[in-house]
Parts: sequence; C-alpha cells; structure tokens
Amino acid sequence: MKTKPLLLGLLALGPTAAFACASCGCSLSADAAAGYTAEPGWQFSFEYDYLNQNQLRSGAHSVSQSQVAAINDAGGNQEVENQTINRYLTLGIAYSPNPDWNFKLLVPYVDRSHTTYGQATNPMADDSQSGAAISGLGDMKFITSYQGLLPTHNFGLQLGVKLPTGDYGGQNSVTGAMVGHPTNFNVGAAAGTPVDTSLQPGTGSTDLIVGAYYYQPVSQNFDAFATAQFQAAIMERLDQANQDFRPGNTANLSVGLRYEADPDWVPQLQLNLIRKSHDQGALADESDTAGTIAYLSPGVTFRVGDDKTHVYSFVQLPLYSNLQGYQLAPRWTATVGITHAF
Repeated sequence: MKTKPLLLGLLALGPTAAFACASCGCSLSADAAAGYTAEPGWQFSFEYDYLNQNQLRSGAHSVSQSQVAAINDAGGNQEVENQTINRYLTLGIAYSPNPDWNFKLLVPYVDRSHTTYGQATNPMADDSQSGAAISGLGDMKFITSYQGLLPTHNFGLQLGVKLPTGDYGGQNSVTGAMVGHPTNFNVGAAAGTPVDTSLQPGTGSTDLIVGAYYYQPVSQNFDAFATAQFQAAIMERLDQANQDFRPGNTANLSVGLRYEADPDWVPQLQLNLIRKSHDQGALADESDTAGTIAYLSPGVTFRVGDDKTHVYSFVQLPLYSNLQGYQLAPRWTATVGITHAF
C-alpha cells in the first residue's frame, strides 16, 4: 500500500474552547474519520456532534448532586449543575492548491441547553432549577497545513487561529452591568441573568492553534495515524477589571488505526486524550474548568459512489477522567459527518 499525502487538519470540528468542562471538548480526529485524500482542489464537509453532559464528576469519580449540595449545607458556595446538552453543526471549507498545502475554514453553529440548581442546599426541588437555551454562530477557525517536509507527504505541521465570531459575555462582578452580548437564563430563579461565560456560543478570545500529524501504513490493510494540537488564547475582548475572561489552554492528542481492506467501508478505532487548564478571570469558574479525559472512539467511514464522497459515524466512550472541582461530563458522545471533494 502506498503512503498517501495528508491534506487534512487534525482539529475536531467543535468549538472546544467554549465548553464549561474539560471532558466535553470534541476531541475526535474528524479528518482521520473522514479519510485522507491526495487530490488538490476543494473539499466541503458537514459534521454533527452530540454531547449530553448529564453526570457530575470530581477527580476520577462520579458524585451525586446531593453530595455537591452538602458543600453549601456546610456554608460553602458551590454550584450544583444538573445537565448541559450540546449540539454542534460545523461546516468545513478546505482548499489545496497542491499536495504541500491545505487551507481550511471551520464554521460552527452551537445549540445548547443548560439547567442548574445554582448554589442549592439539600433537599433540592425540581422547581429550584434555572434553565437556558443557548444558540448561535460559534467561534470560527482557520487552519493552514503544510505537508511538504517529506517526499511521502505523510508528516505535516499546522498553524491556525480561532476568531471571536460567536456571541460572548457575562455580568460585571462588582457593578452587575452586562458586558458583551451574553445569553441569559430564561427559566427559574436565575432568569434574566447571564449564563456562565464558558457556556456562551463564543469565548470572546482570539486563540493561536499549533499542531502536527503523521500517517503511515503499518501492514497491507492497516493504517496508523497520530495527531497533536495545542490551543491558547492570545487576545481577549473581555479584559477589563471585574469583567475579564480567558479560556483555559487546551491540548489534544489522538492516535488510531484504520482497517482498509475494503475501500467502500473502513472501520476505525481512535484513542483521544484532551487536557484543559483552568479558565481565568472574574467571569470564569476557575475551580471547575480544568482536567484530563481519555476517550476510546470506535467508528466507520463509508465511501458513497466514487472516491469523492465519504460518510462517517463515531461514538466516544470515556475511559478515564480526572476533573478538578465539580463538573458535568458526558457518558458518551456521538459524531456523524460527510465530506465531498471537487
């Protein structure tokens, strides 16, 4: 089997910096899921990601809501979250002028529902919940990939930027004034107040993205790949006293195998690791936004018609998590997508 050039990004197609918990980043390598192509030209993709954060966790263990509320029973000030359902629709537009270069624009749309008991004490009642529906354009990413370092084109480097195109904001911690354009709670005791800044469609930050990837056939039918990405905010629009916010740095590592005995359908297994540092600033939940999680991600890619269209579907299953504070995490996540080359 010949080594094929990589003309792809290693980024997952969700706005990973806009999550309230370290475990919910879209850590799947969508480009490996979609399959590799050596053809210069245009490629369009569309991906749907579903993440239902319905389990409270702290450290490496799950915890009950009553356990978290007990902190407030003792005089603490800990939020007792209930559930966050995230749906992401991401349009990808990529152009490769030649086998050495690829340019990709990712445009996400965020649809999120969130419920919380706030700083509740025991016993908690359902009518004490506050809820919000959050939707809108997320933060776009533009990624440049260069894979001309080796004649086989199977090693590449990436440089990109995440732009503050999604709505963002919060409430000044001293004056109470609204900053930015945040979505508010619309149900419950918190109605009319902004949802957490980390749950808004955007973060208000410009982020630098750097990465690398490698792809190599390891036998007649198996291909192996590895990708790595680091993302960090370099400029924040929320930068004033008592209303500042900087999303935590995020690092992703993915490794996997593709079984390519039949080009019409390609089973694949990925191992995805994501590490996020604390959000920072007066609008950040600094104690509940850092951690590490590892996913095992089985899936399959199907070829539709000729070799220009592929459909893929994956499930991510958490193998390990170590989350600081008390965070909502998903028991599983799902991804489906389609790519078409011109």
